[in-house]
This record gives sequence, C-alpha cells and structure tokens, in this order.
Amino acid sequence: MDKDRLSRITTWMESHVAARRFAGCATLIRQGGSEVYYGHCGQRDLATGAPWQRDTVARIYSMTKPITSLALMMLVERGLFHLDAPVSEFIPGFADARCLVLDATDIGQTAPCAVPTLHQLLTHTSGLSYPFNPGVLGKAMAEQRLVFGPGKRLLAYQVDQVATLPLAFQPGVRWEYSAGIDVIGRVIEVVSGKSLEAFLVDEILGPLGMDETRFAVPEGARDRFAALYTPLAGDSFDLNGTGFGDDTLRLDDAPESSPFLTTQMHSGGGGLVGTIDDYMRFAEALRSGGAGLVSPSTLSFMMRNHLPGDIASMGPRSFAELPMDGMGFGIGGAVVLDPARARCPGSIGDFGWGGMASTFFWVDPVEDLSVVFFTQLSPSSSYPNRPQLKALVHGALI
Repeated sequence: MDKDRLSRITTWMESHVAARRFAGCATLIRQGGSEVYYGHCGQRDLATGAPWQRDTVARIYSMTKPITSLALMMLVERGLFHLDAPVSEFIPGFADARCLVLDATDIGQTAPCAVPTLHQLLTHTSGLSYPFNPGVLGKAMAEQRLVFGPGKRLLAYQVDQVATLPLAFQPGVRWEYSAGIDVIGRVIEVVSGKSLEAFLVDEILGPLGMDETRFAVPEGARDRFAALYTPLAGDSFDLNGTGFGDDTLRLDDAPESSPFLTTQMHSGGGGLVGTIDDYMRFAEALRSGGAGLVSPSTLSFMMRNHLPGDIASMGPRSFAELPMDGMGFGIGGAVVLDPARARCPGSIGDFGWGGMASTFFWVDPVEDLSVVFFTQLSPSSSYPNRPQLKALVHGALI
C-alpha cells in the first residue's frame, strides 16, 4: 500500500472532526497480518477534553452480531443442532408462530406461519424486526420497549417478550434488519448452559485476547470509555423521527453515567463495548481462516452470500448498516457481490458490518485486508463515512 495515499485517511478523519461531524475517531488497517496504518484524532469526551486514543473503549453496537454468529457456528460444528432447526426447539415461545397479513394496519391482523429457523434469524429473513424499523411490528416493539439496549432487563425475558408478537412477514420471503441475532444469543445460552457473555469469553474473546470487550465496560477501562453523540434533535435511535438539530455533537450518553457501566443485558445483536485493537483481533481471525475457533471451511461458509440474490432483491423496507444493492448477506455480516452496484470501491467477497455509533469493519479476501473504524456518533446513517473510507483504502492500493 502507498504510505502517502494512506496518509489521506488522517486528513479525512481530521476534516470530520474539524467539521464537528465526529468528536473523535480512529482507523486501523492490517494487510497480510501486518499493520500498515493506524491513526486517530479528536476527543473521546468533549466535556472533559479527554483525547481519543488507541485504547479508547467504544460502543460497537451491531458489530456484536458477527461475534455472536461465529459463536453459534462453533456449536453447529460440534453437531449440537443444524441451521434449519426451528427456533422453537430452543425457545418454546416461538412455537405457535403467526405473521402479519399483507398490508396489515393493526398488530392483531395475523395468520399462522412457519416457525423461523436459526438460519433465517442469522440472515435477517426470519420476519422479526427492530423498534426503529417502519411498519406495524416496529411500532409495536417500540411501544413495548422491546429493545435490547443496556439496562436491567435480562436476555431471556426480552426474547420471550419478542416471541409474543407476530412476525412482520412469512419467514424467508423478505429481508428485514432485526433482533434475530439477539434471539440467537439466547439460543447459545440455552444450548451451552452459560450466559452469553460467559460463552463468548470462554470461546472467542478470551482465546483471541479481546480482554476489554465485554457487555459492560470493564472496571479498569472506565476512565477510557468514550461519550456517545448524536446530530439528531430527538432520540438518536429514532430513524423515522426528527432530523438534525442545532448541535451536530449533542451528548447522547455520558461515559460517567452510561447504562453500559452496569448493564445486565447481554445483547448478542448490539451490546458489546471494546477497543479498536480488540476488534481487529476478531477481524484478523476472520481474515486468517478462523484462528482455530472454527475450521476454514466453516468460516468460508459463513462469509458467502446466503440470500437468493442481493439484499435489495428481497424487498427490504428496513434500515440497514450497509448498502443493499450489490450486497448479499452471510452468517452475521454483509458480503459484497458487485462493487459497481454497491457504488463503492471494494472486492467481490468483502465481508463486514457496522454499528449504530458509526463504527465499521470489513475483511477483504482479495487484497488480504482487515480494516476497522471507530467513532461514537449515532445514528450511523448520519454521514457517508463508510463508502468514503473504503474509497480511501482502495485508493492506497498499489
């Protein structure tokens, strides 16, 4: 990679900080296992003036999903179940599944349907949804506070509550970004007999040395936990609500009072916090063939497109962390099928995902790259930082 061109990433990050789009941010790139770029700038906390540093702890939100998905595949490798198993085998509340009828206007307008499979949960084709998605089910989830954010609610309770609602559609017919991988986290607990965090620590986080990645901010890292900001006038997770406010960096979650300090929720879809180096260890495990956690064959299976076409072809109506045109979806992450249709430089087979606080990662099997970007701004749809970073990285390839 061209070092002078890589330096453009520093300039780009500095421009976002100077324009008050981000309070602070960092980018880490490895190629062939060797670090070729690291840079950071700005602040992790505007109130105290604390600088963003390499060991800053950040909320990774939906970048938790690939980790949880890998955990499930480790159990699949052990022959404990298969991906076409209905989720009701593990969570009985889903047994009498119903879905909304076409063009339903009320949560009571339902019909019987098939029980979603583990594979459909992993690939967002299950019929589950999120409270910030449009539609009848998203509204019902919001009214019942069926979010998997940090707090005192336990994963088992929250999943059972989700199971009482109908699905948004017949499993398998559409793609809709959802809490499916949170449900997968509960499946992991049921099968393993451990809490989701205990399983992740024993099987993935511990072996990879991701010692500061947990569902609650580790005690020794609290003085390095970043503040979360939003440019929205209202709720930073209300993607259908008010637009930008007067302050592009309005404080949304202060590090000294954040629920991530004491949360009891183990959200497999969006609950982890950690450092950029920790997450790079996970990305490198994907790039290098599994790092002994799973076989290279299983990893290759995960990073293939599991949809009949791209995401756009499945009629999505929901928010998504990455583009839908030219993008497929594997087990827990998106797969580039056609960079031209995705309108962003990249390689066919790029695998990655992002988080609601504008974090982002991808693994490029063609160029042998792992790239991780950290910042703390919600929602991630605020600015097009992800395609910009991909263009910068590919512009540095020689």
